[in-house]
Amino acid sequence: MSKRHDKRQPRKPFWKRPALWILLILIAFVYVNNSSLFAKPSAREPFLLAHRGMAQTFHMEGITNDTCTAERIYPPEHPYLENTIASMQAAFDHGADVVELDVQPTKDGQFAVFHDWTLGCRTNGEGVTRDFSLADLQKLDIGYNYTADNGASFPFRGKGIGLMPSLDDVFANFPTQYLLIHVKSNDPDEGVMLATYLSQLPEERREKLTVYGGDEPIATMHQQLPDMRVMSMATLKSCLLPYIAVGWSGYVPAACGQTQLHIPDKIAPWLWGWPTRFMERMDKQDTRVILVAGSGDASSGFDTLDDLERIPEGFSGGIWTNRIDRIFAAYTKK
Repeated sequence: MSKRHDKRQPRKPFWKRPALWILLILIAFVYVNNSSLFAKPSAREPFLLAHRGMAQTFHMEGITNDTCTAERIYPPEHPYLENTIASMQAAFDHGADVVELDVQPTKDGQFAVFHDWTLGCRTNGEGVTRDFSLADLQKLDIGYNYTADNGASFPFRGKGIGLMPSLDDVFANFPTQYLLIHVKSNDPDEGVMLATYLSQLPEERREKLTVYGGDEPIATMHQQLPDMRVMSMATLKSCLLPYIAVGWSGYVPAACGQTQLHIPDKIAPWLWGWPTRFMERMDKQDTRVILVAGSGDASSGFDTLDDLERIPEGFSGGIWTNRIDRIFAAYTKK
């Protein structure tokens, strides 16, 4: 009987396999290209963003978009109410670099600085905010319904009469400071109205403003005022989703240019190059990055000393806080 010959070629040692070397080179490239170890740290220090100025804070358990947060505040530690001139001034005095504020259009074509779509949660009024003139809104007591003990007491009742400012009032009091304006609706006409309003400001003033909010008003506003820095969920996705897909290569989508990104700190580590290389790339695009706490729900901020421990070395963007009074006193800029 003749011997059978095994025609199979001997297996190459693993170090002689081209496909393996290609894979290893690719892995090395991705690592080096995205590692913060090989990125030059920014010379810019992180900046502090005070959400609604100096505001009364509240517990987050079970909170939804319809929750009246004035009815669940913590016992007051300071005398300020959100979205007032006094609260914004206090925030800047406590070291805020940027103050966030909410706007609502009024019946007479102006903008009131107020959080809610309706009046019943915080004030002694009832009805939809935009159905009233600015003069009527400014007669209300905006501290009327704040309570820390389920209605047993109302520590701000009678103290908020006439404290609802207009957007004109804000710009008159803070002519050079950085502001983040929040459009609370998804009404495209509000975007047109705000664009018309902001277009009357000098370009150097608009450079210190950012507007964010619903997809539709932000889209219409940006169409009319393309030099305005804006953000919405749509603009956020149009930047970050392609970046997550191809950012490993160093490519930054055009949609990331001259915008603002609010990045939850639980999601941030999954971004290519986080934090130093990512920040370097966004800086080149003239894009501002704001780090918010947790998963980004319910305007969570870095409000305690323990929260600050989660801010990574190499981060040079904005830090979102609801307690600027606590954070600035403890925060050492690196």
